[in-house]
Amino acid sequence: MLPTPVILHPVILSGGSGTRLWPLSRESYPKQLLALTGEDTLLQATLLRARGLRSSTLRVAAPILVCNEEHRFLVREQCQAIDCTPEAIYLEPAPRGTAPAIALAALHLVECTQNAEALMLVLPADHLVRDQLAFIRAVEAAAAAASLGYLTTFGITPTHAETGYGYIRRGAALDGLPGVEDLACFVEKPDAATAEHMLQSGNHSWNSGMFIFKAGRYLEELAHQNPAMLEAVTAAWNQRTSDLDFQRPDSTCFGQSPTDSIDYAIMQGASRAAVVAADIGWSDIGSWSALWEAINKDAANNVIAGDVLAFGTTNSFLWSDSRLLAVVGVDNLVVVQTRDATLVLHKDKAQQAKDVVAGLREQVRAEASQHARVYRPWGWYEAIDRGERFQAKRLMVKPGAKLSLQMHHHRAEHWVVVSGVAKVTIQDKEMLLVEDESTYIPVGHRHRLENPGNEPLHVIEVQSGDYLGEDDIVRFEDVYQRV
Repeated sequence: MLPTPVILHPVILSGGSGTRLWPLSRESYPKQLLALTGEDTLLQATLLRARGLRSSTLRVAAPILVCNEEHRFLVREQCQAIDCTPEAIYLEPAPRGTAPAIALAALHLVECTQNAEALMLVLPADHLVRDQLAFIRAVEAAAAAASLGYLTTFGITPTHAETGYGYIRRGAALDGLPGVEDLACFVEKPDAATAEHMLQSGNHSWNSGMFIFKAGRYLEELAHQNPAMLEAVTAAWNQRTSDLDFQRPDSTCFGQSPTDSIDYAIMQGASRAAVVAADIGWSDIGSWSALWEAINKDAANNVIAGDVLAFGTTNSFLWSDSRLLAVVGVDNLVVVQTRDATLVLHKDKAQQAKDVVAGLREQVRAEASQHARVYRPWGWYEAIDRGERFQAKRLMVKPGAKLSLQMHHHRAEHWVVVSGVAKVTIQDKEMLLVEDESTYIPVGHRHRLENPGNEPLHVIEVQSGDYLGEDDIVRFEDVYQRV
């Protein structure tokens, strides 16, 4: 037991791309930013779960987030929506695995708060935990071990022989630490026979990817096992810059770090590593079948979301966020329809959705990474139609937001206000446009669109010219400090 209340510093890792949940999850808007199991997104649910870790022995500090640079405004916006003010948001210059990402947060705690004893609770942003009380009990047990210098992870009590998860083999119980065992080793995702054997053995847990340890202890172990990684990340952290609410580690230094997960860079070879077996209603929502299992089902054992009609259909996952989806006489299928893509696969092949993404990337298709609706810090846009020398888009600009002051070399634009009030700048002229009013921006003219009102601004934009790519933007001024 912990003698006095300890302060946990949640570290939320939000750098994943979630390709196995394509087409809902894509690189530009991955699963942690989606509301898949309730009203909150998976990121918001993780932040709220961490905030709720209050008991007689636990207190919680403001979280530290580590995320992809492309998602920074979305992450900040989702934090604001639940009244969460992070201690810091670190932007990974490049994907290098969980070990370097966690090192950024550990350096922040050791150097900025001068607290090498700070307990870091590392949580992936895209997991589901259904039993908060059991989670609190597991964290209390793990925090007790971490306070004594153990690098501690959470092993999920398996409910079946799952081949899509990695495993942890638990060793002997640790004296004086109820519910805590020695961490014997990590096991890669097994085949079906091996998974069944580990389930029957009773001493294997699913690898949750959640950890708790002292910040200084983590850096100490990293220095011992992976000094090149620590050197690169420390150099990147020392040369970081601030950008609005974000911390930018130096990209050149960070790029020199080896790529590795915490499991194998640290935990597997750690001198004092422990595991807490936890039955907390956990899922990593790592596939369509896992999401189907996590959501309430109807009388036919279907998960149905959106504009869906199902007849004679059982045990299936049916989701549409755009048009009507009608399904007749099928069993055990996943059918997911978005504005620009439809996926149909057998639920037993759910892990292979990532193969579709790989194929799209080989064909250099935008659907691999982007949705039809593309989010920007000022709002979003989505394509309506496109043909030779023209493109039509719908834009939504949030209240008080503005696009950059910009110019295009190859295209002209027409803006038509559908609803709201638009403040338009063209060269040195400013004007206000309301519903049903429009304006024209010639090629090469500086221009800006902003929303001075209290309601969302919706605009139809018609582009015309010999090149309509998004890279034909020259920015002169931008409140979001984009290049």
